[in-house]
Amino acid sequence: MARILITSAIPYINGIKHLGNLVGSQLPADLFARYNRARGHEVLFLCATDEHGTPAELAAAKAGKPVADYCAEMWQVQKDLSDGFGLSFDKFGRSSSTQNRTLTQHFAGRLADAGLIDEVSEKQVYSNADGRFLPDRYIEGTCPNCGYDKARGDQCENCTKQLDPTDLIAPRSAISGSTDLEVRETKHLYLKQRSMRDQLQNWIDSKTDWPILTTSIAKKWLNDGDGLQDRGITRDLDWGIPVKRGTKDWPGMEGKVFYVWFDAPIEYIACAKEWTDATGRDDAEWERWWRTDKGADDVRYVQFMGKDNVPFHTLSFPATIIGSGEPWKLVDYIKSFNYLNYDGGQFSTSQGRGVFMDQALEILPADYWRWWLLSHAPESSDSEFTWENFQQSVNKDLADVLGNFVSRVTKFCRSKFGEEVPSGGTWGPDEEALIDRLQKGLTAYEMQMDAIEVRKAAAELRAIWVAGNEYLQNAAPWAVFKEDPDRAAAIVRLALNLIRVYAVLSAPFIPTASAMMLSAMNTLDTDWPGDMKEALSALPEGHAFSVPDVLFAKISDEDREAWQEKFSGQR
Repeated sequence: MARILITSAIPYINGIKHLGNLVGSQLPADLFARYNRARGHEVLFLCATDEHGTPAELAAAKAGKPVADYCAEMWQVQKDLSDGFGLSFDKFGRSSSTQNRTLTQHFAGRLADAGLIDEVSEKQVYSNADGRFLPDRYIEGTCPNCGYDKARGDQCENCTKQLDPTDLIAPRSAISGSTDLEVRETKHLYLKQRSMRDQLQNWIDSKTDWPILTTSIAKKWLNDGDGLQDRGITRDLDWGIPVKRGTKDWPGMEGKVFYVWFDAPIEYIACAKEWTDATGRDDAEWERWWRTDKGADDVRYVQFMGKDNVPFHTLSFPATIIGSGEPWKLVDYIKSFNYLNYDGGQFSTSQGRGVFMDQALEILPADYWRWWLLSHAPESSDSEFTWENFQQSVNKDLADVLGNFVSRVTKFCRSKFGEEVPSGGTWGPDEEALIDRLQKGLTAYEMQMDAIEVRKAAAELRAIWVAGNEYLQNAAPWAVFKEDPDRAAAIVRLALNLIRVYAVLSAPFIPTASAMMLSAMNTLDTDWPGDMKEALSALPEGHAFSVPDVLFAKISDEDREAWQEKFSGQR
């Protein structure tokens, strides 16, 4: 049994996320967590809300609420939506937790003691209209690299170039819109990433199994242009973790907080501490996942994220971990994703263009979305959501292939043998051929899941569903029954057992439908089918079952057209 630590990039607290956000980190992470639990491995799956920084303050101001209240409310909203999509986090934490505050201040103290933090006097933008400094995202303007006119002061969303607020052309306050800005001097702390370049380079070079997307982005940020830069880790904000050197005050840093991208990744560790505190476990339990001197040396740590988060997880967070000089667990594998676009354009939170998580659950159950998103995950390139493709995938894969198999088998058995696994008959060459095909399909499915090749794994799972359908169609128990009821019984007995196998194999992708299949088969047996022949005899003769409700309803052209219109414009 392996021990696998899984984290997905923690979402900003400011608002409900769209389907592109979901498939870029949390959903594939859940797929991997569910799969490894099903295989008998010990899994700790962590996520949290990213609550500090300018997005939270701006969103709270827009909502007319104190930022702490706003974050608490939005944490619950995001938690409810993650539950709605069946995301099986062991803990969904908060970066504003006391555990993260303590740990962030601890890391800052360790880095300072190691000589890896500089106090730098620098010039920053000050808004006379707002009476305050404007850190990064409080400033908007035109990107000097691509000309995008809504670039933020830390990064351009259009071309992803990292920026400083003073780089922007025609800058304006994101609070008031005022252009009455001036540059003033202030003091901040900088993490000396450049002095760690060789260590980071060697570490990245050692990860020969990382996806090309992850490695290429990491090396680009490490080597292109001026190469790795020292990075500010404090901001002039009210909301955030107060700057301290461990438990001690930091002279000259009064009134400042740590930069959100310094404290946010540390929340991965703090979240484990939140988990143990909430469940009454002692510190040794979370430390065995995160400290290599406490047992984490045998943990495999896998992170999931969109490509825009890769630089911080391959450079800044590892610099924090390595620079601390303490035996913390470093990530072993980073699964990164490209972008999911929406129906000829981009998802847009501001314009309400595209489907958001709350809206998705209002019109269809989670499994419909989970299947499409995972089977079309943007791995090797950006992918695109279209309503036509979504309709086709649901109707063909879920309704016609999987759902139809379950319905035909259970209804036919009920009509001819009653609601129990029939007895009589033996397997023949057709069954042996199917078992061989399923065994090979299982091996291919496991290989792709172990490699975290999400789309390929979905294709292998669908092929396993198809194999059962083709067998059932060719064996035709409804025709055989007239002349050889025992032969029909043998066919149906295998098919009923195959429903249980489908439930187990499909659970990582479509957990609700999986539970419905298991319930219909009247079993709690979720053992992974190592030996397919043995697995197809798990439900014995005489075992009672029931005919389930329709697993997946088809999407009509009328519904598709209505949804396409509804989600094309202003939210």
